[in-house]
Amino acid sequence: MGKKYDAIIIGAGIIGCTTAFELAKKGYKTLNIDKQPTAGAGSTVNSCAIVRAHYSTYDGVALAYENFFYWANWADYLETIDERGLSRFMNTGTILLKTKGHNWKIVRDLYEKLNVPYEEWDIDTLKKKMPIYSTKSYYPPAPPEDEDNLFWQDSDKDLDGAIFTPGSGYVNDPQLSSHNVQMAAEAYGGEFLFNREVAAVRRQNGQVLGVTLTGGEQIDAPVVVNIAGPHSFVINRMAGVEGDMNIKTRALRHEVHHVPSPAGFDFLHNGYHTSDGDTGVYFRPETGNSILVGSEDPACDPREWIDDPDNYNTQLTTARWQAQVYRLARRIPGLPIPNRPKGVADLYDVSDDWLPIYDKSNLKGFYMAIGTSGHEFKNAPGVGFMMAELIDACEKGHDHDNDPVQIVTRYKKFKLNVGFYSRRRKINPDSSFSVNG
Repeated sequence: MGKKYDAIIIGAGIIGCTTAFELAKKGYKTLNIDKQPTAGAGSTVNSCAIVRAHYSTYDGVALAYENFFYWANWADYLETIDERGLSRFMNTGTILLKTKGHNWKIVRDLYEKLNVPYEEWDIDTLKKKMPIYSTKSYYPPAPPEDEDNLFWQDSDKDLDGAIFTPGSGYVNDPQLSSHNVQMAAEAYGGEFLFNREVAAVRRQNGQVLGVTLTGGEQIDAPVVVNIAGPHSFVINRMAGVEGDMNIKTRALRHEVHHVPSPAGFDFLHNGYHTSDGDTGVYFRPETGNSILVGSEDPACDPREWIDDPDNYNTQLTTARWQAQVYRLARRIPGLPIPNRPKGVADLYDVSDDWLPIYDKSNLKGFYMAIGTSGHEFKNAPGVGFMMAELIDACEKGHDHDNDPVQIVTRYKKFKLNVGFYSRRRKINPDSSFSVNG
């Protein structure tokens, strides 16, 4: 007879840990299983960990804004002490450049509707706040090797200004954040099993029974939650639930790069997280007075889908380095560009419309928090709360498919329809189909 739990969570990244924490607070005996040696050592460790609210949907903005308050009150949220210390929320604020690359007017309207504090900056204000930025428009984004030489052309057009969100920023250590929440979950009785891999999701008569590990060990639970990141589609196929899903997930390889700040400018302490749809990149301060830059996935960037998330190129490539860093140099003309790439390559768990799936499945007791598409680290505490509410309601008999669970968020008391994140939804045309950390 194997061990028994109330809920098994496959994955111990940041969302796996927050879901365990929230379920444990409800009295569930939880077990997180992860193939990595510690919490947050999978794709979470390489997250850009940006905390921002500029989404193109009401639900996206509301959930993201709610999570500002979790990160700003991190110690209170955890209710416990981690001997390793706590991760820190770096409240830089976010500059969303007004460009054709973002529907910033929709963002502004949603900020108004949800009372998200923001400022509108004209070009003079932008120049004063960030004198190292070029305020020219280079839209549309193009690769440096563009045959028509569009990339290298000068511009005589100015940007329209910017939207500034003072409450946003980034988290300095995403893996430590996961360990912090692991400690919080363990304080409520949650357990974690590392260096172990799920080989099968066992089920019978439409009900999940538990999991089998690669060594043959069986662990039983009436609830199994797939929070396996880039491996989420692998777990869904084990559970036999993909056929019921209109929205599915797959793994996408991505690179982010680190470059030094311009000489004489302290970007670490005076820089902002910036979303630049005009050149197709986002960037933020990084330790060592450097700048982290990633692609916002403009149409000109190739997408490298990965069939086997255990086998992909983890080395940086010259093509992606030049595309992202040279674009950043358009916005920051004084940017030093090293000869050797520095950064990380990892996988995103991407859904068909780049919006997450937070849902049950057609297998009773099997749930999913997947398709986070590189931008849900910021929402992890609120998602853990949402998943626990969803799971608890469904396990008590609520018919979520026909009467979607409604939650009231902890801080801002927003009423959110969890059905927005349904596996059966149609492709959401309001999605930006891109990432911004």
